[in-house]
Amino acid sequence: MEVAAAQILFLDVPDHAAVSTALEMANGDPKARHFKPLANGVLRNLVRQREAILAEQDPARLNTPDWLWQLWQEAFGEEEVRAIGVGHMAEPPLDITVKNDASAWAVRLGGVVLPTGTVRFKAKGRIEALVGYEEGAWWVQDFAAALPARLLGEVRGKRVLDLCASPGGKTAQLASAGAIVTAVDSSDARMSRLTANLARLGLKAVCVVDDATTFRSNAGFDAVLVDAPCSATGTIRRHPDIPWVKTEADLGRLVAVQRKLISNAISLAVVGAPIVFATCSLQPEEGEGHVNSALTGNPISVSPIEANEFPGLNDRWVKDGTLRTLPSFSPDLQVTGGMDGFFATRFVRE
Repeated sequence: MEVAAAQILFLDVPDHAAVSTALEMANGDPKARHFKPLANGVLRNLVRQREAILAEQDPARLNTPDWLWQLWQEAFGEEEVRAIGVGHMAEPPLDITVKNDASAWAVRLGGVVLPTGTVRFKAKGRIEALVGYEEGAWWVQDFAAALPARLLGEVRGKRVLDLCASPGGKTAQLASAGAIVTAVDSSDARMSRLTANLARLGLKAVCVVDDATTFRSNAGFDAVLVDAPCSATGTIRRHPDIPWVKTEADLGRLVAVQRKLISNAISLAVVGAPIVFATCSLQPEEGEGHVNSALTGNPISVSPIEANEFPGLNDRWVKDGTLRTLPSFSPDLQVTGGMDGFFATRFVRE
């Protein structure tokens, strides 16, 4: 019954097929067979009242688990959390970062160049079949996901550490900008994917499979990027299963790992080096909650993020020197499609 109801109300299954399948299933169960007439009546009544039922629904709320809605409401307010829920239901466009000449690639792919240089377009078919993919001219990277690496500033010729580097978008950004990159990830499979992406793009990095919370190096790094593992609730519009496979209980474990990563990043940075910590999470405990705790007992200070650091960074996205993007935000007044939810803060090693 529940499956049939979902098919009738929300899926593109013909009404007669949904009802017929449900009745066949009821008929095949001796304990449910006598409910077959009732099921038939209820489902056919559901078909007749479908439009009225759907008109009473709240899709944004219906597609968000209670625990997430309540946490977001506390963090962002009712109006913003509703806008986030609506943003999650829209099909996201494809954002790419190009190595050279974003304007030309926007023309070739039928897209637009966003203020920070990201190219956005509606992709059709397999990404691997798009022009420029095989030749390594660009890589897939959401507009918001491309921001944290840029917060390190000029990296050309500098030794830069990318902790938790897979799938490699930020590693590619840093290498393309001329950095001498060391990329660390704990998974052989994820690192294989990263190295394959770098090979396609014609970019180089020292790739190390190791636990990022304990990774050591003989020499310090001039800049460190920590794109930490997290609940990934900022990417729900691209991964709609996340709200239903993650639980509130997961947050405590993830926060503990993130603290270890920040601590190790600090130990690996030379004096004066910028350290950017980022998560693709909407949960404050995985973002803003780390700032004060990181400052306690560690030789770092906050290097405030300013809204004017590069084009497209809206004043609304910067608060108390940290960056917070939401799926309800737009990267440009003329361009729709939202963006992933990200948090980023920047420290300096003292």
